[in-house]
Amino acid sequence: MKEQQEYIFRFIDGSEALALELETELTKRPAISPESGGRGELDKALFLEAWLKNKGITHLERHDAPDQRAKGGVRPNLVATIPGKTDSPRLWIMSHLDVVPPGELSLWASDPWTVIQKDGLLIGRGVEDNQQGLTSSVLAALALIGRGITPPHTVKLLFAADEESGSDYGVVWLLKNRGLFGKDDMVLIPDSGDAQGETIEIAEKNLLWMKFTVNGVQTHGSRPDQGANAHLAGSALALALHYGLSEAFPARDPLFEQPHYSTFEPTKREANVPNINTIPGEDVLYMDMRILPCYPLEDVLAEIDRIKAETAAKHRVTITSAVSQAVQSRATPEDAPLVGLLKCAVEEVYRVKARTLGIGGGTVAAPLRNAGISAAVWCRIEHTAHQPNEYAAMRHILGDAKVMALLMLAERAPHHAH
Repeated sequence: MKEQQEYIFRFIDGSEALALELETELTKRPAISPESGGRGELDKALFLEAWLKNKGITHLERHDAPDQRAKGGVRPNLVATIPGKTDSPRLWIMSHLDVVPPGELSLWASDPWTVIQKDGLLIGRGVEDNQQGLTSSVLAALALIGRGITPPHTVKLLFAADEESGSDYGVVWLLKNRGLFGKDDMVLIPDSGDAQGETIEIAEKNLLWMKFTVNGVQTHGSRPDQGANAHLAGSALALALHYGLSEAFPARDPLFEQPHYSTFEPTKREANVPNINTIPGEDVLYMDMRILPCYPLEDVLAEIDRIKAETAAKHRVTITSAVSQAVQSRATPEDAPLVGLLKCAVEEVYRVKARTLGIGGGTVAAPLRNAGISAAVWCRIEHTAHQPNEYAAMRHILGDAKVMALLMLAERAPHHAH
């Protein structure tokens, strides 16, 4: 085992040119979703499939989600398999093929679709999000194959479509239409983390976005008694929801990064009347709510209905609401085998003690967790995703590849976190 590890680490340390080649070629092929004005991931998937096959990763399969808006009418999900001595549980490393548009080109110091290497950094759109994790997983797999190592458990690399736009054509589609995952499988998602590699994300707050439409009676600004001020009622509703829900669902959970509590925030508001001296008869506002997983969304929705009714009666208006997005996510247990293995590997490679945490944002791990599959989000990352001059550090690509290789080599999972 020690000899294998030394060989693999040497292989990875000597793979800078290989990492640069893969990052460069992937970046040349923009994979932007139709929602963002692109044509999808097909060109990138076809290149990657051929490149992997040429390097010796030959167990490849495509699972194409139909999407007539995209090139070829499909959103490709590519799976590479390294057969293990046993097929259960399997280790998955899931990265995504799609990237976001570059944004304002004048803010870039170079062409976003041409990788620039400078001071140990690779600069270009997608090099960090999510080609860093993709490249690391490929280097780890190639290190095993180059030595002819059969891992103890089957390893699968999933290169998914559509992560940036909700994963309806990626992992969500795969869960609905393909029986790829086993209940005992472990899924590492190298798509977020911190610059030291210290945090393993195992939980997310439940997400609830809602639209509220307040209908009153429009009237002249000098005669509020003849109308029902929808804007006033909408403002009262926003305050009642913010403070009332915070009071009704007050739990703190130190697992979660700040804030440790549920948040209920009024955000977007639509324009109502164009002039100052008219009391509006309609007001439309939105709420972004991030709720600790100990509270089921149906309980929150019930309290929202109570506050709506109370506010409507007080202000003589009607209030209707619609859910814009609702995501309820289980947590991966802190003593899940994947978490223990990952902590051990991170400490071995980076000499840091990793800790688990929950986040307020949503990730592609949620649908996997809701399907009962242990998923952890981890990588060592600088967080330049979606920014102009996005970059990935070569040292992170190589270091994370070593962590992934150790996961691939693990004989068995510990029952409790290391």
